[in-house]
Amino acid sequence: MRTVVDPAGLTPAERRVWEAFPLGEGVDFREEPASASSTDPGGNPADDPAAGASWGPERTVRAEVLRALLIDGPAHDGEIAGLKLTGARVTGQLDLVYGTVAQAVQLRFCHFEQAPKLYGAQLRALVLSDSVLPGLTAGNLRVDGMLRLSCCRVRGPVRLQGAKISGAVFVNGARLGRPAAPDTPDDPDPEGAEEPVLQLNHAAIGTDLWAVGLVAHGQVRLNGATVGGQVNLDDADLHVPAGGTALHAETLSVGTDLRAVRLRARGRVNLSGARIPHQLNLAYARLSNPGGPALRASSCVIGELWLREAAPIVGTVNLRRSQLDLLHVPPGVWPDRVRIDGLGYRTLAPHLPAEQRLPLLEREEGGYLPYAYEQLAAAYRTAGDDAAARTVQLAKLRRHRRTLPRYARFWGRLQDVAVGYGYRPMRAAGWLLLLLCTGAVAFTLHHPPALKPAEAPGFNPVFYTLDLLLPLVDFGQETAFAPRGWYQWLSYLLIAVGWILATTIAAGVTRSLNRQ
Repeated sequence: MRTVVDPAGLTPAERRVWEAFPLGEGVDFREEPASASSTDPGGNPADDPAAGASWGPERTVRAEVLRALLIDGPAHDGEIAGLKLTGARVTGQLDLVYGTVAQAVQLRFCHFEQAPKLYGAQLRALVLSDSVLPGLTAGNLRVDGMLRLSCCRVRGPVRLQGAKISGAVFVNGARLGRPAAPDTPDDPDPEGAEEPVLQLNHAAIGTDLWAVGLVAHGQVRLNGATVGGQVNLDDADLHVPAGGTALHAETLSVGTDLRAVRLRARGRVNLSGARIPHQLNLAYARLSNPGGPALRASSCVIGELWLREAAPIVGTVNLRRSQLDLLHVPPGVWPDRVRIDGLGYRTLAPHLPAEQRLPLLEREEGGYLPYAYEQLAAAYRTAGDDAAARTVQLAKLRRHRRTLPRYARFWGRLQDVAVGYGYRPMRAAGWLLLLLCTGAVAFTLHHPPALKPAEAPGFNPVFYTLDLLLPLVDFGQETAFAPRGWYQWLSYLLIAVGWILATTIAAGVTRSLNRQ
């Protein structure tokens, strides 16, 4: 429906805007515009848009006047029209549903009495920086340039689902939603507090989503969104009621990075299925969701995941089936419970001894996962630390042994004690040396009698003991002499231990070679 506005019925404030529009000139109603900035709105409390409800007619513009200008406003030949309004109180509802606006729209430091309705509208550019709004309905919005909501204060939901923004989207410094009152945490918000406060689900953003310093009292929803450049949530503060999702970004696709340095998220951060080719940077972040998942990044493809200097995570971490090139997480950051089944990574940082990384694998909610140990060992081999890789493989076999029936654990424990499942081969040499010394001393003190004295070679206690210990090795001593009494039992013991030791060595070495 076309809005018809009679210029003769305009107020003085509205006439200023009407006359400036075709010339593309700005109108600033603030009392001290020269000192205005996004951090100091006018330098005068009276210029703060939060107090805009008290502004008088000298600063008031009806929304229907703005709509008439944007849809069918006056034009001057040779001039580029544009709506550039600062410090105004906008009464009524700015309704541009499915409208096409050829001019850039700048409404800065304004106070809106009602949430603008821009569903399906097509705009050149939209700037609402530093304004106060009860909400914004702009699903399926089309913007040829950028969308700026920098430092806005929006009590209700910002609905931008399905929007297509050719340029960047700025919500840096914005404050969205209302903090829950301590005494009435469940008090319903008439502006839609149950909805996500920022809805960019399935939106397409040509360059960057810039949300540095964003404060959101409610869910930020980015699931299915496509961002050509980076998403920047540095210093953002996301807060939802207990058990809720602070950042819902399932299947988010980012062109470069998702930065969230010093992010404070009280609630679940859900990045399941996201595609982040370069870096997911959560350095110095604080993630907290007691009793639930604090970070869910399952089935993701990520270049690098950074949690450097982050606070210990409160809640669980789910990285199942994700693929990463680099995983930079200090051991102290991991929570008590993790889900890492199928997690793949090529490099671990910082490089630490295996003993500091292994406790993480014990925290897997699903219990013993052979693949998790294989993946950790592969990362150490990639780094050239074969000793650490062997330590991980040994820990894997010990962990596996705990899952076996009691009767089946004996053989594994024997291999562990004897040769560390083949990953500690020097133990075999130690056992052989100990047994060799024991037998050599015993048989030196008491030479066993020869079976055929006339044919027997000279007795050598060392080679006699080796003959007993080493299967398939014959120095001619064992068959020539026959000990008696307890020395006979000692010889039987040496033969049995030799076979057991040889078998465990063969099994362990074979397993070790098969892992290479």
